[in-house]
Formats: sequence, structure tokens, C-alpha cells
Amino acid sequence: MDGRRWALAAVAALYLAAALGADFQRRYAGFQGELLLEIPRGATSRQIARLLEHNGVIRREWHFLAARVLRRNETLQAGEYKFDRPASPWEVYDRLVRGDVHFYLLRVPEGANMFEIAQMAARLGLFGEQEFLAAARSTELIRDLAPEAATLEGYLFPATYPLTRRTTAEELCRMMTAKFREVWAELGGGSRVHSTVTLASLIEKETAVAEERPLIASVFWNRLKRGMPLQCDPTTIYAAMLDGRWRGAIYRSDLDRAHPYNTYRVTGLPPGPIANPGRESLEAALRPADTDFTYFVAKADGSGGHTFSASLEAHNRAVWRLRNGTRQALRQNQDR
Repeated sequence: MDGRRWALAAVAALYLAAALGADFQRRYAGFQGELLLEIPRGATSRQIARLLEHNGVIRREWHFLAARVLRRNETLQAGEYKFDRPASPWEVYDRLVRGDVHFYLLRVPEGANMFEIAQMAARLGLFGEQEFLAAARSTELIRDLAPEAATLEGYLFPATYPLTRRTTAEELCRMMTAKFREVWAELGGGSRVHSTVTLASLIEKETAVAEERPLIASVFWNRLKRGMPLQCDPTTIYAAMLDGRWRGAIYRSDLDRAHPYNTYRVTGLPPGPIANPGRESLEAALRPADTDFTYFVAKADGSGGHTFSASLEAHNRAVWRLRNGTRQALRQNQDR
């Protein structure tokens, strides 16, 4: 009898183990669509299990606790997790051990200024615009590299950044300035950081055509060497933005206003960058083309390219072609 009982007990144990194993492998989703769930820092295993069961991630609390007993030496990672498909208790447990948290992707385009970046970041819902701007106005992260900088403008390198629910505005600024340092070192930037980054920001805002950037750089360098004002429209726009006066278009009053960033009134570079330049604009500022150009104006063909000139007479002809081409395009559109 004893042998028979032991055999039955062994069979029952095997059956229970098989059932448990099957239960641990069975996928489940008691939620619909997409679920974002925050696992708080410092939460106990039981609290996590209850949270997962309550939100329909696992069927039973004890499933997760059993996995915890079997894998007690592993560390569970806090953070926000996205669940969008059925998963087994083992798979859920694995994700928490790996720290497979949900990322919010912040895509910062080349030429975005800190005000625009603040708006982009705020749309992710992680922190407000003013929080980011407050962090961007502290220069501690680049003081050793660019002691003249008044803000982090120009040093918030444009790229795609994966952020989590816990990412702060200060941490984002740290990521962006670290990326700038990496690219600057790769380009062999040297010691004249602030003036180069300032020039690169003007180049970035003046053209989206990559091959033109060294030419734009040469125009600005030639004007600086000759003591000519840069007359860069984007600096006038930035001056209006700093003063809270930007109205979506440049007015005569903007061009006439005395402001350190208004390069129609002030000769030389503005006090700092007006945007955050990408790699190609930084490289163009470091290595401009060798030309005698001192003017450029947009082409009338809508290509986004520019006509470059070495004299005011040639420039005026290019401006006439632009205006004439624009008038013709308007007439053609009206005739359609």
C-alpha cells in the first residue's frame, strides 16, 4: 500500500508540475488595445503581482509569485512598461528582469531651436516646456567647452533620443550635450567652439541643401573678414523670438530694431547660436569653401537652392530674377 501511495503521489506531483508548467507558458491578456503600466520603484513582489493581475497582464497573482520563488536571485526593474499582446507569466517576468521599459522617441530635426525642442518634448507628456527651457538656460553642462555660452542653444545636438517616463529635462539636456561633444570630437572641432557653433547655426538655418553649406559658410566668412554685416534673416527672427515679438514674418520694425542678435544692425556674429546645427553645418563652419562670394539669394525655381555672387551688381541681377520668377509663378497659378 505504501508503495502504491508513493506512486500515486509521484504521479500527482508530476501532473501538478506539468499543469503548472503549462500555466506558466499560457499567454494571457485581460486588457484591450495597448496598456502602459508603471512599476513603482521600491514595490514588493506581491505589490507588483497584484498590479499585474489587476490590470489584466497576468491571470493570477500567484503565477508571478511562483516565478519569483523559482528565480529569487534576479532583480526586477522599475519603470513604465507597454503591454500590447498576450504574454505568459514567464514572458512578463522576463521583461521585468530585463528592464524592457517603454521608450518615448524624441526626434529633434537639424536647425530646431531650444524653444521648438521644448514644445516637442512637452508633447510627449514627460515634462513641461518651461521645465526644459529652465534646464536649457543652465550652461553647467558645456561651461568647460564654451564658457561664453549664455544657454545650451547650439549644443542640444539634433538626433533621435529614447526617453522614459522618468527622464527629466536636465537628463535630456545631458544626453543632447553629450551627443554634441561626441560629434564635435569626431569632426576635430578644436578650441574656437562657441563662434564656430554660432556660425554653424546660421548656416543651418539658411539652407537645407547639404552641398550648399560650405558655400554659405564662405559667404559669412568673407563678410566677417571685410567688416560687412551678415544680414542673416534667421538671426532677426531669433531676436524677435527672444523678445516675444515674433509674428510669423519679418517686418521692417524687426530689421530696424537694435538687438544683439539682429545682424542687419550689428556687425559680426551674434552673441550665440540661434538654433542647434547638425553635423554637416558644423563641418561647413569648420571647413568653408574657398570662394570670393559675399552674397546669396534663393533661386526662383523652388529648388531650395541659392544663387551666389561676388559683387553687389551680380547679386542685384539674381534678386531681380528671383522676383521676376516669383511674379510669373503667381500669374501662372492665378490662370489655372
